[in-house]
Amino acid sequence: MQTTQREINLFSDTVTLPTDEMREAMRNAACGDDVAGEDPTVNRLEEMAAARLGKEAALFVASGTMGNLVSMMTHCVRGDEAILEAESHIYYYEVGGMSAIAGVIPRLVRGFRGIMDPDDVRRAIREPNIHYPRTRVICVENTHNRGGGTVTPIPVMEEICRIAREHGLATHLDGARIFNAAVALSVDPREIARPFDSVMFCLSKGLSAPVGSLICGSRDFIERARKNRKLLGGGMRQAGVIAAAGIVALEKMVDRLHVDHENARLLAEGLSRINGIRVDLESVQTNMVYVDVSGLGFDTESFIRELARRGVKASGRPPYHVRMVTHRHISRENILEVLDIIKEIAASGPGP
Repeated sequence: MQTTQREINLFSDTVTLPTDEMREAMRNAACGDDVAGEDPTVNRLEEMAAARLGKEAALFVASGTMGNLVSMMTHCVRGDEAILEAESHIYYYEVGGMSAIAGVIPRLVRGFRGIMDPDDVRRAIREPNIHYPRTRVICVENTHNRGGGTVTPIPVMEEICRIAREHGLATHLDGARIFNAAVALSVDPREIARPFDSVMFCLSKGLSAPVGSLICGSRDFIERARKNRKLLGGGMRQAGVIAAAGIVALEKMVDRLHVDHENARLLAEGLSRINGIRVDLESVQTNMVYVDVSGLGFDTESFIRELARRGVKASGRPPYHVRMVTHRHISRENILEVLDIIKEIAASGPGP
């Protein structure tokens, strides 16, 4: 059995560590009371984020989950309904906060690789009726995690947002990995953000900052969102020490994301050539690879255990899929090593 000198961690791009430049920026950050709007480093990060996405203002929050929840609370009142893709992160991975805390009811639309058909979105909008919740916001996720890191094309987003405007609805983009989407589409991220009323993106995934996400939107929206952040306990006082890393992330880490995409493609194509492994190559558009291992006789957990024994960490999507995510700590050489390890696992089989 092959062994590795260190763990190759493909669990998620959330495992990325801050760069030395980030750590130095954090040590030297100018700070103030952010709840009072007096932290100069947070203020600078928010201004940068708004400019990068072409919005009037931005709000620094602790996480993407908090950013999506604050956005839902700001767009909706309790009992309103939100249209979301059926396997969206907001619905699937955020502990039901949209309903438990914001009081918002999900109305799900089944997409293809996470991409909703605008006609299906139109059909999901409620007509006024005393028996129904009021449809209030349409949410899009780009890139789409459970779709495989897939990218929603700009014309599809524009059509969904046009439909929303026709019906007087708000729009929110869960753009946790919006910069990955922009790299894949070869566009400025402002083109992706432009038709949406609000956008959330994360600093702590492929951009490698240790903490934090941003919500971007109009000044009025962000002013109301700031109060909802406070309601959730999200006022972080001298938050400049973590905002400083976010500034470095925006300045230095976006331009290298294409390397992660190239490594994911290398991994996916290599895996597709191993007998018993199935990979939907068309879904490998950014930095995620979903692998079906059922043809090897493994289920998700048993395959992940075999990877772990050989020093590779991945995440699962039971019963038979494994997810691998590339990021700045994963090199081309790591990918080739992982391919050799998986070939070995495939040859040995699941055992008795």
